[in-house]
Amino acid sequence: MMKKKSISASKASLVFFLCQMISALDVPLDSKLLEELSQPPTITQQSPKDYIVDPRENIVIQCEAKGKPPPSFSWTRNGTHFDIDKDEQVTMKPNSGTLVINIMNGGKAEAYEGVYQCTARNERGAAISNNIVIRPSRSPLWTKEKLEPNQVREGDSLVLHCRPPVGLPPPIIFWMDNAFQRLPQSERVSQGLNGDLYFSNVQPEDTREDYICYARFNHTQTIQQKQPISVKVFSTKPVTERPPILLTPTGTTSNKVELRGNVLLLECIAAGLPTPVIRWIKEGGELPANRTFFENFKKTLKIIDVSEADSGNYKCIARNILGSTHHVISVTVKAAPYWITAPRNLVLSPGEDGTLICRANGNPKPSISWLANGVPIAIAPEDPSRKVDGDTIIFSAVQERSSAVYQCNASNEYGYLLANAFVNVLAEPPRILTPANKLYQVILDSPALIDCAYFGSPKPEIEWFKGVKGSILRGNEYVFHDNGTLEIPVAQKDSTGTYTCVARNELGKIQNEVQLEVKDPTMIIKQPEYKVIQRYGHVSFECIIKHDSTLIPTVIWLKDNDELPDDERFLVGKDNLTIMNVTDKDDGTYTCIVNTTLDSVSASAVLTVVAAPPTPAIIYARPNPPFDLELTGQLERSIELSWIPGDENNSPITSFVIEYEDGLHEPGVWHYQTEVPGSQTTVQLKLSPYVNYSFRVIAVNEIGRSQPSEPSEQYLTKSANPDENPSNVQGIGSEPDNLVITWESLKGFQSNGPGLQYKVSWRQKDVDDEWTSVVVANVSKYIVSGTPTFVPYEIKVQALNDLGYAPEPSEVIGHSGEDLPMVAPGNVQVHVINSTLAKVHWDPVPLKSVRGHLQGYKVYYWKVQSLSRRSKRHIEKKILTFRGNKTFGMLPGLEPYSSYKLNVRVVNGKGEGPASPDKVFKTPEGVPSSPSFLKITNPTLDSLTLEWGSPTHPNGVLISYILKFQPINNTHELGPLVEIRIPANESSLILKNLNYSTRYKFYFNAQTSVGSGSQITEEAVTIMDEAGIPRPAVGAGKVQPLYPRIRNVTTAAAETYANISWEYEGPDHANFYVEYGVAGSKEDWKKEIVNGSRSFFVLKGLTPGTAYKVRVGAEGLSGFRSSEDVFETGPAMASRQVDIATQGWFIGLMCAVALLILILLIVCFIRRNKGGKYPVKEKEDAHADPEIQPMKEDDGTFGEYRSLESDAEDHKPLKKGSRTPSDRTVKKEDSDDSLVDYGEGVNGQFNEDGSFIGQYSGKKEKEPAEGNESSEAPSPVNAMNSFV
Repeated sequence: MMKKKSISASKASLVFFLCQMISALDVPLDSKLLEELSQPPTITQQSPKDYIVDPRENIVIQCEAKGKPPPSFSWTRNGTHFDIDKDEQVTMKPNSGTLVINIMNGGKAEAYEGVYQCTARNERGAAISNNIVIRPSRSPLWTKEKLEPNQVREGDSLVLHCRPPVGLPPPIIFWMDNAFQRLPQSERVSQGLNGDLYFSNVQPEDTREDYICYARFNHTQTIQQKQPISVKVFSTKPVTERPPILLTPTGTTSNKVELRGNVLLLECIAAGLPTPVIRWIKEGGELPANRTFFENFKKTLKIIDVSEADSGNYKCIARNILGSTHHVISVTVKAAPYWITAPRNLVLSPGEDGTLICRANGNPKPSISWLANGVPIAIAPEDPSRKVDGDTIIFSAVQERSSAVYQCNASNEYGYLLANAFVNVLAEPPRILTPANKLYQVILDSPALIDCAYFGSPKPEIEWFKGVKGSILRGNEYVFHDNGTLEIPVAQKDSTGTYTCVARNELGKIQNEVQLEVKDPTMIIKQPEYKVIQRYGHVSFECIIKHDSTLIPTVIWLKDNDELPDDERFLVGKDNLTIMNVTDKDDGTYTCIVNTTLDSVSASAVLTVVAAPPTPAIIYARPNPPFDLELTGQLERSIELSWIPGDENNSPITSFVIEYEDGLHEPGVWHYQTEVPGSQTTVQLKLSPYVNYSFRVIAVNEIGRSQPSEPSEQYLTKSANPDENPSNVQGIGSEPDNLVITWESLKGFQSNGPGLQYKVSWRQKDVDDEWTSVVVANVSKYIVSGTPTFVPYEIKVQALNDLGYAPEPSEVIGHSGEDLPMVAPGNVQVHVINSTLAKVHWDPVPLKSVRGHLQGYKVYYWKVQSLSRRSKRHIEKKILTFRGNKTFGMLPGLEPYSSYKLNVRVVNGKGEGPASPDKVFKTPEGVPSSPSFLKITNPTLDSLTLEWGSPTHPNGVLISYILKFQPINNTHELGPLVEIRIPANESSLILKNLNYSTRYKFYFNAQTSVGSGSQITEEAVTIMDEAGIPRPAVGAGKVQPLYPRIRNVTTAAAETYANISWEYEGPDHANFYVEYGVAGSKEDWKKEIVNGSRSFFVLKGLTPGTAYKVRVGAEGLSGFRSSEDVFETGPAMASRQVDIATQGWFIGLMCAVALLILILLIVCFIRRNKGGKYPVKEKEDAHADPEIQPMKEDDGTFGEYRSLESDAEDHKPLKKGSRTPSDRTVKKEDSDDSLVDYGEGVNGQFNEDGSFIGQYSGKKEKEPAEGNESSEAPSPVNAMNSFV
């Protein structure tokens, strides 16, 4: 068994390395040949150069190699031979060089510290591993020290020293409190690279007694804690501000050396009050794009993957309002050796030439040294075919004894590279791998390909002959391929015969004979023909063939390019197909296909079925269940089941369905196994291992399915390896340093045996790593820790049980966990489109720095201040999210004539990256909102005083107000319109030369340079002349006063009385009277005097069923009466109904309701005086702010939105002068909309031109509110809130 494994490993290794040959020698992948060829050793797996081990676990030093014959292994320790037989704690794995040092049973890891090197040797050479330095990890305790409390004055700087114990590898430092909560860090308080906690300036809130430094040693999974440090801050008034000084590094200059490919970390931490801001520059150059990152609040400059070009002077500048300071760090980038051309294996024939090239670079330049079979080449056995020329070994006319393994070592003071490359010289006589006397058969006039697979070293020459003593084949009728194959493009009958292949090189000659036969083609000499047949008749198709007598034909019939129905009515003969009792289902195309081992022909015909004479009705039913089930021919993976069908009940059985029960895993649950035609009563069933089977059969006809048969006897199959692996394998990290591998576990019977487990394997993609594997129990998840952030991994999960493994699983690609992005988008640009809309552009961040799946970009933007009012307001940050790799988007809902800031951040599955620098932009002017109020006071005979408030939202610089007014007569007709332009700095106007006792309507709005805003309207009346004498008209545009009038006289009549009402226009204090009489009568009008100036009167004592005429007049105004109206009283009733309006209970109820309303009005009036004054009546034409009007749905623009802060202001008191339109709604003077409506999933998407497709959300940052910039007109709900 071990011998088989060794041969298999050698075969695989030889295939791999022969693929890398430099010479022209080609080795076919023939299994027998590969077992016979020799190969020098090759190291395939070894431990890392710097190997830190856990002192509590066994030490495993890996060394695996392959070669033919299999290599033997030996070790050196600290440069001398390491005899593992003399140390009972050390063992070497069988057929391997891997060492296992037993620490868990009494060994001490410290005793095995040192430098180890493995040698793999066979008769063809020796390969060596890297020097593997073994060091146990250390996590020492903190040294005890007495910590004095820190008394610090407010504003001073402070450094809390951590000074962790020296461990291997170095620990990770972090600061926490007694509650194990991380101490918050900021621009003022932060942790340095050395672990110390730096305070740029202390504040009273820094006082606490539990500043604790923790050191985490990851290798041993231990955490050490320093004693708590106490800090007490005492205040002095006033606190003195201080210019910046650097806490670290000290002085003005320092030096730093870093190795190529590493991460460069430079740090500057400054003290000062206010807290200094750190800025980094590179003198004489730019910081490298896409590799530069700022950490620790810009106190740390991080440059990844450094190269020699990153050398130079880096300056950090600390600045506050009192001054600045700086420090220059001179960075020198050195380089450990790295490959330019690593040596590659050579496979040569004797006498051939070749070269091994080993080129490396570094800073300083590495030295190149060669070893042969692990020995310095200077003292190695001489080889006349070998010449060393610096980084190249030249081989000339090699011989078989020249085979060896060469090592190239490139080293400088920062490290070394070691590469093994073998030279394998093979001297092999020719071999022909094609079997002797192999028979090739072809059809006449088709190509013939005759193989002659060969191998030899040196490469043999190939010649072809026909016949035993024939001449060598040449000419255009033959094609000779490089792999030895002979091609005859058009084979004829005379091509039949024996062909001889001869292979020769300087070591020998060999030949092989093969046979070629040319056969006659197969033909259909009588094809099937088109048929028309009546239903229930019989039909036959013919298919007569001619073929080569030495070939055996196979005839297959198809219906509609599919197999024939499995129906006993279809009879297949030698030369025909017959269909009995034809039905409509038999309509279709029938094809005859004739196959031989060399060719295939076919022919088709169509069958059409027509109606047959009617037949008597037959009663059909489902079939009876099958019975007498029997199991025979029991094998490990199959069994034969037979049964007897039940009665088909006048409908032929079309199929049988076989179901099975697994009594071991799912007793009582029946599963579908297979389905067979209705003419079949036995079936060979495929079985799975480790299942306790029982079967049942269900018969099916056109009516339906029968009841299941009685179950068969049980049959338990033997256990076996799993046949399949878990499905839906995925790898998704849940943390930045892990990979969570999940899969769907196998179902019960899929395990094929007891002890189901899974072998989980993973390795980093695109990195030359070996697979890491672990075997887990029957679970569906495994977590790999300590992975790099968001890198692709190849993953596979293999099932196994107590008997062995499932087949090799396929690989899937997963990713380790995401971390926050490291880079902010650059080149942020803003294009202002109009006063409320802007477009923002940015450059995408490099995908490598996203450190996760790119989800999109977030744009944060906020209003800094209005340019028309130099006052600040609450900063309301708004957020737009743009999905995918978008680089631009639209910012809607901006306020005109305002200053804004924005920044852009990239988003992955973990969260947001750093913000880009804030970008400032300004919106242009817009039209203003309507004036905040318009009041008309001090009416006189010919003048009115107008007072107004400036617009709540000027949206620019006001240049003037526009006043328009016109008179309104008593019929509501409008007179001429007069327009007046008023300077923007005015807030009142006395309008003179108006008509007395005249109603005027006023329209008032403000203007900016962009245009006019919304207008506010109001009406007012001049007073009447005290003498009642009309005044002469003055000037144009005046309306003469109208005479009083009474109109809209209405009546509501009952049996004996009528309610008369009317409308009056004219001077106050008029005394009215009502005149009435019987309609059509010439009697004088009866007159009733109305008490007071009421506009209604009740006429009593009327005759039932009588028509009356009525009119209304005013005393003292001759001829001033209304038009007549006619009404009719109701008919007399047998019993007079009671008038509810005269009932005492109704009058009492109405009085109670009136009293309750009066109380409510008093309460509202009191609340109103507390919260501000509220208008009682609003005009229909009340102003509306144009900036908050919703845009029309059909104009292609955005919908309405509202500020997120409006919710917080909904309960503010109504402003003085706010107005409510007559439709009972309230229009706000400030925006009350929300961009939440533009979120994903709502109608908040723009077109593909790059406009807004993101989500909207809002954040608030508190600032002192100044002015009335954020105040709003109340909504109806707010108005109600203010009354209760």
